[in-house]
Amino acid sequence: MRKNGRSREPDRLREPTANGADEPASEAALDADELVVRYPSADDPVIDGETLAVPEGEVTALIGPNGSGKSTLLKGLANRLEPDEGRVLLDGRRVDSFGSKELARRIGRLSQRNTAPETISVEELIERGRYPHRGFFESRTADDDEAVDDAVEMAGVGHLRDREVGTLSGGQAQLVWIAMALAQDTDVLLLDEPTTFLDPRHQLEVMRVVETLRDESDATVVVVLHDISQAARYADNVVALKAGSIRAAGPPEAVVTDDLLADVFDIDAEVIQTEHGPVVVPLDPTDGDHPSRTEGTDCS
Repeated sequence: MRKNGRSREPDRLREPTANGADEPASEAALDADELVVRYPSADDPVIDGETLAVPEGEVTALIGPNGSGKSTLLKGLANRLEPDEGRVLLDGRRVDSFGSKELARRIGRLSQRNTAPETISVEELIERGRYPHRGFFESRTADDDEAVDDAVEMAGVGHLRDREVGTLSGGQAQLVWIAMALAQDTDVLLLDEPTTFLDPRHQLEVMRVVETLRDESDATVVVVLHDISQAARYADNVVALKAGSIRAAGPPEAVVTDDLLADVFDIDAEVIQTEHGPVVVPLDPTDGDHPSRTEGTDCS
């Protein structure tokens, strides 16, 4: 990722949106316009006519209960699921107009489930992130070396560089996969639940990488998170989804509220404002229509 020494400005001007939340007064890196996305095996769309502008150079967190459409929206933004209707623009250009390698030089995506041969080294796995930048018969270049070194440093995995992937713990492996995505050196990075199933230390290490991207590079990051307090702490913008619908979008302090948690997550909760951002204390489930009580596609 290209570092530019940009410092974070937590008090940027923001413009009110129609739903009462705030929207960053900055240009969008990704624009989803009336997006309709479904899985090939499903009759009904998961995302049905949603519009979202992802601010450039900031961290946007997608939150919502299981089955709310967070991962599906991420796939739609990355052109991994072709929309039935609507469009996604990357810097004003439709993402479906890019060739696959051309798009991979602009958008990096780390999915929930990633596999690699257990016997390859960490270095070899990270180097795979350079694939979009090479011709078919081209070997590793000085630019590749620099990108891999930068990714290793940012992810903090230098001590794992010569290890075989199969010997890593879950947390270590996740940091290495993130390093591979960083080596891709894209303008936009999409991370799908990068902290799920990790212990607290490795969760913090993953989010430290996201924080570094926000503070030191031009990259735009969209991250799916289940930990609402984590999203409120590290993201500049929070988007809350339920049943494929965007219920709120804006800065964490405007989105993460008692009323929003009751509406979106069907819980009574107390939101405590701290110097690290809003902290959510779940108290009791409510009697709302939670996805676990309804039939439908598991689209997380």
